[in-house]
Amino acid sequence: MNTEPGRAGDAAAEAVAGKYWAVRHSLFSLYDHGVRMDAEGWYSVTPEAVAAAQAARATPGSLVVDAFSGVGGNSIQFALRGCYVVVVEIDPRKVELARHNARIYGVEDKIEFVVGDFFHLAPYLKADLVFLSPPWGGPSYSQTQVYTLDLLQPKDGYTLFQAAKKISPNIIMFLPRHVDITQLEELSWSSSPPLHFETEENYVQDRSIAITAYFGIVAH
Repeated sequence: MNTEPGRAGDAAAEAVAGKYWAVRHSLFSLYDHGVRMDAEGWYSVTPEAVAAAQAARATPGSLVVDAFSGVGGNSIQFALRGCYVVVVEIDPRKVELARHNARIYGVEDKIEFVVGDFFHLAPYLKADLVFLSPPWGGPSYSQTQVYTLDLLQPKDGYTLFQAAKKISPNIIMFLPRHVDITQLEELSWSSSPPLHFETEENYVQDRSIAITAYFGIVAH
């Protein structure tokens, strides 16, 4: 298994990989070419087909901030779309993995990798589009009947959205499939002026896995 080599987290990564091994190629089609993931990456990376559909909303040549990049699934797809991507990730180990995986896909030169706290950096960033896939709270997130924005980590969805809006009014959020849609609508109409808004249910092999919310010009 292509987990991260030479790290104390190898055992944890391999244990999680065993659960998700059958779907590895839906996460990264080039997995067998040497893609690497940590334990969290196995259950948090956006499936590649979904990430490609999200990236298709971006205009080629635009500047995209990927605020919680993890092991790089979304940033790779934006780069393949022809965008220039600024990756922001607080965990330097994940940045190493994202850089490695971008190299596998041949797009490392289209991505700038920044190790840092998104909330500290957001006031200093400007871009055409912000992509948000913050931690949902681990696999246990699915145990809630309705997923509310206050459950997002490391800060609630309202705070996250306001930070992203300082960078760009064009925002994509990748969220649990049972997220409270009315709260997402509130993010849209509470903006001044109100932002165009759309939600899209995401499927992998006919199974609903998530909701993507689009704000601004990326909403159809």
